[in-house]
Amino acid sequence: MSANRPAAVVVLAAGEGTRMKSSTPKVLHAICGRSLVGHVVAAARALDPEHLVVVVGHAREQVAGHLAETEADVRTAVQHEQNGTGHAVRMGLEELGRDGVALDGTVIVVCGDTPLLTGETLTALAATHATDGNAVTVLTAEVPDATGYGRIVRAADGAVTAIVEHKDATDAQRAIREINSGVFAFDGQLLVDALGKVRTDNSQGEEYLTDVLGILREAGHRVGASVAADHREIAGINNRVQLAEARRMLNERLLRRAMLDGVTVVDPATTWVDVTVTFEPDALIQPGTQLLGATHVAARAEVGPNSRLTDTTVGEGATVGFSVTDGAEVGPGASVGPYAYLRPGTRLGSKSKAGTFVEMKKADLGAGSKVPHLSYVGDATIGEQSNIGAASVFVNYDGVAKHHTTIGSHCRTGSDNMFVAPVTIGDGAYTAAGSVITKDVPPGSLAVARGQQRNIEGWVARKRPGSAAAEAAQAALQEDEGDK
Repeated sequence: MSANRPAAVVVLAAGEGTRMKSSTPKVLHAICGRSLVGHVVAAARALDPEHLVVVVGHAREQVAGHLAETEADVRTAVQHEQNGTGHAVRMGLEELGRDGVALDGTVIVVCGDTPLLTGETLTALAATHATDGNAVTVLTAEVPDATGYGRIVRAADGAVTAIVEHKDATDAQRAIREINSGVFAFDGQLLVDALGKVRTDNSQGEEYLTDVLGILREAGHRVGASVAADHREIAGINNRVQLAEARRMLNERLLRRAMLDGVTVVDPATTWVDVTVTFEPDALIQPGTQLLGATHVAARAEVGPNSRLTDTTVGEGATVGFSVTDGAEVGPGASVGPYAYLRPGTRLGSKSKAGTFVEMKKADLGAGSKVPHLSYVGDATIGEQSNIGAASVFVNYDGVAKHHTTIGSHCRTGSDNMFVAPVTIGDGAYTAAGSVITKDVPPGSLAVARGQQRNIEGWVARKRPGSAAAEAAQAALQEDEGDK
């Protein structure tokens, strides 16, 4: 447990976000596999707070439902009317107060639309707050262009004397590049007391959290600051352009971490990963690849180019190229693609193959077995070292229920086979090309299930007279006669 463990973290997620122009609440828009508010909650968890509460308002049922589904042990407080940031924090603290939480310690307030904020930065904020003995510590950042932001005005000893909005700043103050992030660490008891003194006699008629700083400073308490190492961390999301920019920055951060840990990413500009993706050293990621959800890529595995993997495990030395996988398991040394589609429940054994234009669903392919091309394998178990011929279809659905097909080990099935489930092909069995297999095949047998070929001579001349085919056939027949 951290020595600077806060009593509570309050996440402000009640705003509507009208500039997103979306039916989805702003804080539920997702980047890199997690909602905006989910990223903030993840950063807050790095502090190991005693209590974590998210203040919801606009579309509160959706936001609260999302949090209940994705974030265990997170409480929600409702701000029924959006009456300012100070009011939102007060609603969060009142929710905790219902359980008798005393808030003896630090309370950190963060914004729910800052997905680039890191746990390291919040930890530094909490440490600075404790070390300096501040009543309030503002998370700040030095930016290249501070236009439009509130400026941090400091005293000679480094204490914060004011936060001046751009429109109210003097020329000298506008030259300041240190800005307010909207993230704060407070002494919990002082915060509760000061929130009760915040007035609403402003143009918006709202309770501003920033007014707490002035109240506490006037009461003789120290207001300090902690400067974020990277100003981009504090960026809030207000529209789709900023959403895309944040996605790019977070993706770059994730790929940089992977590369420093020994992963080769050939082209980071065209590679996209979620925060939940994991790698082992010496994995190789080719251009145009998306790795999503709980995907894991093992050592010496190669993924891409132009592939999308979701919730997929790729074993050591396996390859997946030009393919889409979802909820699949690719065993060590296995090969997928090009142009394969592995659907949920598919498991490929060691050194097996799902080749070109192969679709598999809820299928278990044994070690060394191959489905090389142009086939659909669904609801099936295939043993070891078997080969499924081209253009095969596992007919698993009868219009009401799904049925299972079992292919044994060391089997050789012909091209253009239909396996009408439920059906079992025994170990070492063969099936002839063009067969429709509706009955079980005993081990070591050859199954032939097709009509006997019959040639009707002269059919084209009689049924298609004058056609190109008829003329070609006539010429060939005349040539054959001349050779006799």
